[in-house]
Amino acid sequence: MKMNITIGIIQYGAGNQASVMNALDRLGVKNIPIVTPLDISKADKLIIPGVGHAKRAMEQLKETGLDAALQEATIPLLGICLGMQLLGEKSEEGDATCLRLCSFNTVKFNLSLKIPQMGWNKVTLSSNPLFSGLPQEEWFYFVHSYYVSKNQYTIATCNYGIEFTAAVQHKNFWGVQFHPEKSGKVGLQVLKNFIELC
Repeated sequence: MKMNITIGIIQYGAGNQASVMNALDRLGVKNIPIVTPLDISKADKLIIPGVGHAKRAMEQLKETGLDAALQEATIPLLGICLGMQLLGEKSEEGDATCLRLCSFNTVKFNLSLKIPQMGWNKVTLSSNPLFSGLPQEEWFYFVHSYYVSKNQYTIATCNYGIEFTAAVQHKNFWGVQFHPEKSGKVGLQVLKNFIELC
């Protein structure tokens, strides 16, 4: 199914940009790389993909001026994994100052559990357009060593020794800690919902 919409993929050296683009291709959605602030005007919505290091990611966003451009963005934006964490104030990963779009901090799991959390985990979903058509609990694929505590923007939670935020929304900004592009049909549904409903 072809959708008349263009998704901009923020470029900052993230490791899973190709898998996000492949998922959008499967949905029949045009996607383009966003390398400079001027590129944002070519997109209807934005995705910050995951996998990477918070401090290095912010350094690269600052180099290109994309940090300031994202702070001023008024179109819908979805952050995935690290992309969600970058929406917050600070991250313990490299003691990074993030985009400060949401007032939460990202901290490292301090547990006896295996870190990173890697694999499928059950997520409890709230009523939000991002989760339209999905049950209250669903399984998604995670890869992360850092997490965001429950906060005023939390729209989904997960438990890995501690209950943490699996998704957030604030104004035109959404974020998911899991990887929808690696979560099969339910993950594609989340991406489709972001594109069509958010």
